[in-house]
Amino acid sequence: MREIVLDTETTGLSAHGGDRIVEIGCVELNNHVPTGVRRQWYINPERDVPEEAVRVHGLTQAFLSKHPVFAEIADDFLTFVDDACLVIHNASFDVGFLSAELGRLGLPGISGARVVDTLALARRSFPGSQASLDAMCRRFGIDNSGRSLHGALLDAQLLAECYLELRGGRQTGLRFENAAAAIGPTTWRSAADRRPPRPHRPTADELDAHAGLLDGLSDPIWRRA
Repeated sequence: MREIVLDTETTGLSAHGGDRIVEIGCVELNNHVPTGVRRQWYINPERDVPEEAVRVHGLTQAFLSKHPVFAEIADDFLTFVDDACLVIHNASFDVGFLSAELGRLGLPGISGARVVDTLALARRSFPGSQASLDAMCRRFGIDNSGRSLHGALLDAQLLAECYLELRGGRQTGLRFENAAAAIGPTTWRSAADRRPPRPHRPTADELDAHAGLLDGLSDPIWRRA
């Protein structure tokens, strides 16, 4: 099962109010195991980058103006994600921006049916607890000390680790692999090799021993009518 853990950085909060994507970061998982494949795109938003957005992600208009616009990276992005499940924290935000960018090119948006929202997953797993990416890193002991600024690729990498913890995929996989390595495929018993079931009915000797025990007790409850 191929999954892409994805994050975006933007010029602001409104996908339909003129804000644009400035960075996309992706981390590939296969059967809940990181493959080591990562992709990152910096994107020229074709507009200014407000100072409050720069304080969040550190990406200035001068830096982004040297990179391609979304139309130039769209095919590469779509080819990479292909039909994989997309794992996103607070998915409605990123999906809204991606769908808006694709819509400007006359392309279909991202279907919610292919998205796993880790924010919803964290809230179901830990009701009443903080569910931000930083909070999940603290909960699972994941080092996010390098996250002084938001960055799509860095956040996708951290989210991938949190997602594996939320799903239990990493621990389950490690336990299975260690057990398989220790046991080996040739040590499994067939049905014909299994010992017959042990009888649970007491033997005559066991009944006699129990009766003797009761004889030594004063008015044992097991002999009351």
